[in-house]
Amino acid sequence: MPTARLTLDPAFRTGTVDRRLFGSFVEHMGRSVYTGVYEPDHPTADEDGLRTDVLDLVRELGVTVVRYPGGNFVSNYRWEDGVGPRETRPRRLDLAWRSEESNAFGLNEFMTWARKAGVEPMLAVNLGTRGTAEALDLLEYTNYPSGTTLSDLRRSHGAADPHDVRMWCLGNELDGPWQMGHKTAHEYGRIAAETARAFKRFDPGLELVACGSSNAYIDTFASWEATVLEHTYEFVDYVSLHAYYEPVGGDVDSFLASAAEMDQMISAVTATADHVGAKLGSKKKIKLSFDEWNVWYQSRFCGETSLDWRPAPELIEDVYDVTDAVVVGSLLVTLLRHADRVGAACQAQLANVIAPVMTRPQGPAWRQTIFHPFAQTARHARGTVLRVEPTSPVVETERYGEVPTLWATATHDEESGDVVLFAVHTGREEPLVLTADVRALAGARVVEHLVLHDEDTTAVNSAEQPDRVRPRPLDGTKAEDGLITIKLPPVSWSMVRLATR
Repeated sequence: MPTARLTLDPAFRTGTVDRRLFGSFVEHMGRSVYTGVYEPDHPTADEDGLRTDVLDLVRELGVTVVRYPGGNFVSNYRWEDGVGPRETRPRRLDLAWRSEESNAFGLNEFMTWARKAGVEPMLAVNLGTRGTAEALDLLEYTNYPSGTTLSDLRRSHGAADPHDVRMWCLGNELDGPWQMGHKTAHEYGRIAAETARAFKRFDPGLELVACGSSNAYIDTFASWEATVLEHTYEFVDYVSLHAYYEPVGGDVDSFLASAAEMDQMISAVTATADHVGAKLGSKKKIKLSFDEWNVWYQSRFCGETSLDWRPAPELIEDVYDVTDAVVVGSLLVTLLRHADRVGAACQAQLANVIAPVMTRPQGPAWRQTIFHPFAQTARHARGTVLRVEPTSPVVETERYGEVPTLWATATHDEESGDVVLFAVHTGREEPLVLTADVRALAGARVVEHLVLHDEDTTAVNSAEQPDRVRPRPLDGTKAEDGLITIKLPPVSWSMVRLATR
């Protein structure tokens, strides 16, 4: 039986767990908004038309920050269409996803939803078909208290207090030719810099995210970041990363190793940002906002140009199995392992569209398999990330070469004394025996061990069987003589919580 080792020692730290790592994403795309988070005639809808069954699941999921309203949608969006009396809001064509947008749900509805969900809003501005002036109008409407035309307009719309949004995305994926208002790196860098300069003039404390590459395989990857940051370095706080993963051509071993690609992408963007900082002679460190990531079976998507024009269509509603959940768990491990530089991350999306939460119109809401590793990690990852340096067997993959079969990290919460180990075993044939050295944790004892695993790795959850796949307790894992021996099933995600007090 293969074996692996790692060490848990509070003296060796990577960085602090930023709660924004557990973000999500709501875009006007498919059924993410309509019949997702918002369905006024649903049996559970509250006075604002929000599905309370979905709100309950969002709170359980542990989401901390939500990016809105896009995504590709934002690059052709007029924010003014989504405010004011609903009966006067215009109906528009969304060019990104070839949908008819009613604008029944807009900025103030989203802010009401965010407040009820207990999440921080992260707003994106349209720098595709619009520019700095329109972005500043949105900022004034959203954040200025009163006494100006736009702040008083907000108040007349029923939002007496400013929304005080602190984090803003300066456009979305403008490196991509599929984007409305697609730009070169120099074109985008200039407008992003001028918008950021103006936003900082309004409020120096705002946190701004410049668009990085839309994926690691686009021809301009890294050179885009370098050029954009040369324009914006002085004014922005983050650069974005986007990545989606699937078993290309049925290559499951490479798919299970997706975290290797995420790890490489984070390292590459970090190095590029630091190179620009050194070139400019700046001591400032740009953080990373991985504000779109997930498993997405893009090979199943026929492409937006083939879609018919209609409102809120069913769109990329992937159903996730055990293998997908294990991959998501490994991606969360990777984000934590880079906690020194990744300051925010958003799993895309929240409801229905490649989402942890699924709903039926007029029907139930339930947890997909990928819900569980996210919820458990968001719940238990606190304090500092420990540098655990695991060693394990490797698997030869077609896309990434030799990759370890163990992805692991741990967090230490000084207040409670808890140390939590997150471990993913991607080997498909037999269990992995993991030995964790905990001699630096005096009195450490195992208080909980949850495992997400199924003999049928294609098992899924559904409205009829919403709990078919879920984490289950595993007894018998103990700390003895300063060592913990953990048996990790094939293709599994584990959370082991240790108490030291």
